Amino acid sequence: MSGLSEPLRDELASIAPRRRCCRLAELSALSHAAGTWHLHGRGERSVHLDLVSAAVARRAFSLLRGFSVGSEIRTYQQHAFGKATRYQLHVELNDAAAAVLREAGVVSASGAPLETVPKQVVGRSCCRASYLRGAILGAASLSGPRNPHLEIRASTRAGAAFLAGLAEAEGCRLSVTERRGQGLAYAKGGEAIVDLLALVGAGQTALLLDEHAVLAGTRSEANRMANADAANVGRVVRASREQIDAIEALAGHVLPPHLAEVAELRLRHPSLSLAELGLRAKPAIPKATIAARMRQIRALASEDGALR
Repeated sequence: MSGLSEPLRDELASIAPRRRCCRLAELSALSHAAGTWHLHGRGERSVHLDLVSAAVARRAFSLLRGFSVGSEIRTYQQHAFGKATRYQLHVELNDAAAAVLREAGVVSASGAPLETVPKQVVGRSCCRASYLRGAILGAASLSGPRNPHLEIRASTRAGAAFLAGLAEAEGCRLSVTERRGQGLAYAKGGEAIVDLLALVGAGQTALLLDEHAVLAGTRSEANRMANADAANVGRVVRASREQIDAIEALAGHVLPPHLAEVAELRLRHPSLSLAELGLRAKPAIPKATIAARMRQIRALASEDGALR
């Protein structure tokens, strides 16, 4: 499966989270998704991250360097699929590397590889998004924009279920299956994929899929879509007016940063849907998260007595 895989990886590889916890979560996902372990003489170990693109290799190298962990990038020709070039990062499991990978939930205290990611690595919402981004960078493919299909590979079905659980905790849906002994977390259809891409920060790819879906729908069912669009526009306008009323009623109040961001987006773009607002946030925010924050704003306005 190809299509949008390369542009998606390039976009995600350009994201550099500021928080240490998010960088650790991304490194953890890359290690679990693309890492293979090697045992050398005298009990020495190394991990090789097998990556499909130069952009992802540079991102992994930068992550490791940020934690003062040395690595060596090597290339080799893949035997299948047109002998494409692949990239390997070789990391010797010395004391410094072991300490970082232990903190990232990749190895145990004894240095043995961990199959299950500790809860503290993905305990925060930002870390769950970063882990999913790392998993997509390390082992995902995206076809589209027509009939889009996203797959994230895992070594086992349990690993795929773990990814689906992280997505579900953030309001996104991934299904789980198994193919040739590997686990797969996948999504079909534009809306489910767009929500996940927005969550991990791939706003440009999400916009491309969203725009294609709108154009395809308009071409195939012009008359029906004309009536449906008119109704949708009416609902969006009414909902937007109610949201703006609540935001204006709270003028002078100091809103939490996550609510202030959504309020500013709505005031700046009164005609956009919640999904479109989310894609214009930096980083992009899933539609479900935008809707939840709008409900919080309206609830605050009601509690304040400003809305009647």
